[in-house]
Amino acid sequence: MIKAIDPNQLLTQMRAMQTQANQAMPMPAEQNLSSGRVDFADLMKNAVDKVNETQQTASQLRTAFELGDPSVNLTDVMIASQKSSVAFDATIQVRNKLIEAYQEVMRMSI
Repeated sequence: MIKAIDPNQLLTQMRAMQTQANQAMPMPAEQNLSSGRVDFADLMKNAVDKVNETQQTASQLRTAFELGDPSVNLTDVMIASQKSSVAFDATIQVRNKLIEAYQEVMRMSI
């Protein structure tokens, strides 16, 4: 039998997940608040570094699982792999939007 979804419980879980996500990944812009400006290049570098780190972690877990490490289970490997895939896809989309914006600026007449 299918259980009904309690909206209050769902909202509580969503808020808890949001709080947890905010604690796990502080905004890179907070590092430069003392100077009063945020450098776009630093933000992009931090984002790409984070994606690279996620991919390396997934690769290490996959290798450990393939070698038969008993401390690594298939669920962790698949979750890490999907996280790295989503992060990489998002990075590709940001790159595509930046290229489109650059091309649009270059088409503008002065």
